[in-house]
Amino acid sequence: MLDLRRLTLICEFARRGSIAATATALGYSPSAVSQQLVALERETGTALLDRTARSAELTDAGRRLVAHAERILAMVEEAESDLSAQAGSPTGRVVLTAFPTAAVAFAPALARTLRRHTELSLRLGQSRSGRGMREVQAGEVDIALIDDWYGRARDSDSTRVFPLLHDPLVLVVPRKHRLADPDIPLDLAELRDEPWMATPDGEPSRLAVDRLFVDVGGTKPTPWEFEGLGTILSLVAKGIGIAAVPSLALAAGVRGIAVRTFPGDPVGREVHAVARTSSVHRPSVSVTLRAIHVAARYIAADLEQLRLAER
Repeated sequence: MLDLRRLTLICEFARRGSIAATATALGYSPSAVSQQLVALERETGTALLDRTARSAELTDAGRRLVAHAERILAMVEEAESDLSAQAGSPTGRVVLTAFPTAAVAFAPALARTLRRHTELSLRLGQSRSGRGMREVQAGEVDIALIDDWYGRARDSDSTRVFPLLHDPLVLVVPRKHRLADPDIPLDLAELRDEPWMATPDGEPSRLAVDRLFVDVGGTKPTPWEFEGLGTILSLVAKGIGIAAVPSLALAAGVRGIAVRTFPGDPVGREVHAVARTSSVHRPSVSVTLRAIHVAARYIAADLEQLRLAER
């Protein structure tokens, strides 16, 4: 009979591409990973890896086994979820990951809502934009909060996508900046000449800023690039320059800035929760998803108040 732990291991190897990376991801030594894969080959009676002195890759049989293993492991998780659902009470640990601004915005509401479930524990981590979906699919986390700038997030056979809120870009300027006055209209063409700060080229929020200005000839070369929207907001507060950031970034409560909404229908992103289809009925995951939706409604209301204040 095939060992489920070894099936999990070969699936991880298929995702990581090397024994060393698989060992790092699972917290094993490379030799232990190699030994378990050899044991799996004995169980199946066939070569699953094509090994050289410096690398290893899946054979055709290995790839077929991975396809079977992914279905088997999903069915096992679905069975566990079904049995847990009969128990009714959420217990155990839920692992949640979020892109940084969502982690800051959602954490307080999640902590308040979930702490009444005394048998449930939550681990909330942060991941770079674009990684959350893969971490859910790989089974590394139970739920991910992801940002979708281009409307590409969709349900699949293995994952469910739950829309939460729309997060538009807003303009942030120092409190003493002339554009801090809400009576002064914003003109995107004139804003091109302002001292802009942005995240580095290739970052989703930077690409969104570039899209915002495409109809007025694009932004001028941005002299200041910084990793992290929190860093940019703190620099705006010190009067270094101005920036366009997703409104969710304001949840950190930075002082010394004024917020303006862009005219028309500005570029923005959709925020979603993602979970594996096989786990959504598990009480611990289900109650966490409900808490996320409640938090999203409060956050969306706050963002709407921000928009109405600029009318």
